[in-house]
Amino acid sequence: MDTKGNGRRGFIKSLALGAAGAALISPQAARAANGGTLQVWSCGGLAEAMCPAHAEYTRQSGVDIVYTGAFAAALGKSLLTGSGHTEVFAGRVLALAQNLRKAGKMIYFKPLCFTSYVIAVPKGNPANISGIEDLARPGVRVAMAKEASAPGGQAVMGILKAADLTPKVLANVPEQGTCVQRSVKDVATGSADAMIVERRICRMERFANQLEAVEIPEKFFPAGPLTFTVGLMADAADKDRAVAYIDWLTSPQGQEFFEKAGFYTSLSPKGQELIEKLGVKDVA
Repeated sequence: MDTKGNGRRGFIKSLALGAAGAALISPQAARAANGGTLQVWSCGGLAEAMCPAHAEYTRQSGVDIVYTGAFAAALGKSLLTGSGHTEVFAGRVLALAQNLRKAGKMIYFKPLCFTSYVIAVPKGNPANISGIEDLARPGVRVAMAKEASAPGGQAVMGILKAADLTPKVLANVPEQGTCVQRSVKDVATGSADAMIVERRICRMERFANQLEAVEIPEKFFPAGPLTFTVGLMADAADKDRAVAYIDWLTSPQGQEFFEKAGFYTSLSPKGQELIEKLGVKDVA
């Protein structure tokens, strides 16, 4: 990412000119990004990408981001009922963005990134896990958080059902957890041999040096939780400022933070494929 020596002036110029592949926005929007405050809510699963991205955006633009990352369904419900208000919302599940559009709460949305699922194993893969079928092998210790907030446990059960492995794998789970990150810690420390998680979990700073990822065929992934979008909310006090932020977040500069955190970016070939496959288009 070319940010060295590229301060606020360079940032405004790049926005205005659409440099480095960034989407073109109006000069008025670029000026609006010069300072001020912007409220952003997102699914908590995006926090590892959002926090460093916001630090860089503030450094370049002078805009202070007031950020909340939490359970997307709860945030979305508060936005739909009118009890919650934010200027930009990055949620999980396409239907949530579509419902916000239909309700007039969101003005538009763009594809942001996509998650994927892997089998997390301890460094060195001591149980020699090479595929999802190995989770059903007698003696393999599988960690799981079946009761974790959706889609944590729900998505894993969907993957096992699609692979026709549910009873055999559940027989290898000595104890069900309620939090994905607490359960995957057992894998990181070697107390468990494997756990199905989102790829982003293996990229977290606290686990990156302790975990390896074994691929799961995409045909087993549940479609619902794969998609993240980012949208301009009707409550945005300064819509030009919010648009400038969304354009930056979905530009090559902003998308690098999501790639680093373990997501498929919307600009990547895989992201483009998923946009078409899952129909992630704002048509409301």
